[in-house]
Amino acid sequence: MRVLEVMECTIGGTRRHLVDLAGGLAECGDDVHLVVAVERMAAFRADLQALEARGCTVHELPMVRSISPKRDLSHKRAIASLLRELQPDVVHTHSSKAGVLGRSASMSTGIGARVHTPHTFAFLFDAMFSAPKRLLFRGIEKQLAKSTDRMIAVSQGEASTMVKAGVVAQQKVCVVPNGVDPEQWSGVAPVSRLELGVPESGVMVLVAGLLNSAKGQDIAIEALAQARSQELYLVLAGHGEDLEALQALAERLGVQKRVRFLGWRDDVPALVASSDIVLLPSRWEGMPYVVLEAMAAARPVVATRVDGATDLVVPGQTGELVDVMDVARMAQALDRMAELSKGQRVELGQAGEARIRSAYSIEHMVASTREVFRSATGNESSKQEITA
Repeated sequence: MRVLEVMECTIGGTRRHLVDLAGGLAECGDDVHLVVAVERMAAFRADLQALEARGCTVHELPMVRSISPKRDLSHKRAIASLLRELQPDVVHTHSSKAGVLGRSASMSTGIGARVHTPHTFAFLFDAMFSAPKRLLFRGIEKQLAKSTDRMIAVSQGEASTMVKAGVVAQQKVCVVPNGVDPEQWSGVAPVSRLELGVPESGVMVLVAGLLNSAKGQDIAIEALAQARSQELYLVLAGHGEDLEALQALAERLGVQKRVRFLGWRDDVPALVASSDIVLLPSRWEGMPYVVLEAMAAARPVVATRVDGATDLVVPGQTGELVDVMDVARMAQALDRMAELSKGQRVELGQAGEARIRSAYSIEHMVASTREVFRSATGNESSKQEITA
């Protein structure tokens, strides 16, 4: 099967998803082509070189996140030209911008079954976009969904959100959970606490992700300020537009001495290995890789009840769940984790690791995605369709 993967948002979890999926498809014998942008992170080119070594063909296209009619039309035409040349069986698009450009190009040429993975819809991000923009985004998604053969939700929670949002027909939604390789997270040597500025006696809480409102680092800082324990240290790994505002918030709340801003890091496995707790304070997610990775590394997780996290975290067994933006409950959850012995936190982490190994592998993600592709092209009915 020839597959064209289209993605502009080649950062964070979506970047990880594409790399694992495309490489896995190629190793299964599929002819995989990628139309991708590296505008947000030039380091992504190293991933592309590795994918080429695994048998993928890469086509770079400088797509950007913001709406730019003239440029977007040019990029749509470039994708359409590539479709005519390659004649793929499936056009698989990811996230908002590539979802519009790739599906529109496929519709205009009539080439390829259309499969889209939104990785959460942008129109749900009420703290990032104005009401008129979200209305526009919702209208675009609803219109494109009519000509989309399958929509992939990366968690059961996201599938339910898709259906409730009313932009896609229920019978088109398929659930394919993200997967990780536990061996990449097990037994990794930790970063020195001295390097991180965290006392050996402290309880290190790691938040890894882009610094923006969707990821909720502001909520984490507020929770730290409300927590009783003074042994809690919040370590933020990631870069983004909210850095200065988050630094100011930590100072205003008087916790700047217990918050560490690490910036962008390429050693997240080692940071996870250094942590006592991994915190996901997000406002929105589809299937958060950081939770998958933390559990694969046998670390307990405190997470908000966002899509994906509710599928993964079992309260009292692998960590704790709190309502989105509930600062008080998050602070209480962190206090409870801090009060546990190291051995008790290890037990929670080990239960999480067992859960990931049993159901959330890359191999399962790739195999299930191929099944959706076969269904979209009419070769086989999908077993992944949801009924809720």
